[in-house]
Amino acid sequence: SVSRASPNLTFVPACLPPDPVEVEELQHFVSNSKRLFVMTGAGISTESGIPDYRSEGVGLYARTDRRPVQHAEFVRSASARQRYWARNFVGWPQFSTHQPNKAHLVLRDWEKLGKLHWLVTQNVDALHTKAGSQRMTELHGCTHRVFCLACGDQILRSELQEHFEALNPAWKAEALDVAPDGDVFLTDEQVRNFQVPACRKCGGILKPDVTFFGDTVSQEKVRFVHQRLAESDSMLVAGSSMQVYSGYRFALAAREKKLPIAVLNIGPTRLDHFASLKLNSRCGELLPLIV
Repeated sequence: SVSRASPNLTFVPACLPPDPVEVEELQHFVSNSKRLFVMTGAGISTESGIPDYRSEGVGLYARTDRRPVQHAEFVRSASARQRYWARNFVGWPQFSTHQPNKAHLVLRDWEKLGKLHWLVTQNVDALHTKAGSQRMTELHGCTHRVFCLACGDQILRSELQEHFEALNPAWKAEALDVAPDGDVFLTDEQVRNFQVPACRKCGGILKPDVTFFGDTVSQEKVRFVHQRLAESDSMLVAGSSMQVYSGYRFALAAREKKLPIAVLNIGPTRLDHFASLKLNSRCGELLPLIV
């Protein structure tokens, strides 16, 4: 049950079609796996029209000099929060409608077949959830949830959008460009009068339920993922250069356990020197070829 919708290749780096030999190698790898541990990154969602940070020529870092918000800055600065939420408010209607592509649906099907033991995604876009994956950990959280830093109360991001609209009935801004995590680029002038709601329960600061740059993943979640990895017999990395240590540590643990590791990513990764298999193809083009 793979979507027939054409992939959006705007933010996908150029690459050659899958080599038949590579397809055979990945088929062999997957066929030999009984409890496959899969880790996905931004490169699995680029075919759904969501840009990533690091891809050559098309990632955020290649296209602009802009950088994502830092955790410490968001927590301490009201103007940083105003800027973040204004950009997020404008980008949300489009970002929230992105749909899973063939790669997400294939991994969902592998789970249903009992092939995929556990999926860990570094993405915050909810596309694996939309695809129907259940044996899954969102390592860096999800933009579709918001919580209060003071009392911990959670609300849906879609609900917060209504609060933004009520507080800013006359506020309008034209997006300059789209960023990876659901926001858009706006000027300081554009965000100056944007009003940000506080927590309805305690008046605290609202933050998306995601791990911002400079923050850390909870030890409880890290332990849980290590347990799922310990139960697995192989690891597949799909769409990630693994530059961020929070995900890379699990590849190091897999190497320590001498698990076979396959990497499917356009461009180099931190795992290339010790992976059993490295494939340089689009996730949504190669994964559906594996039975």
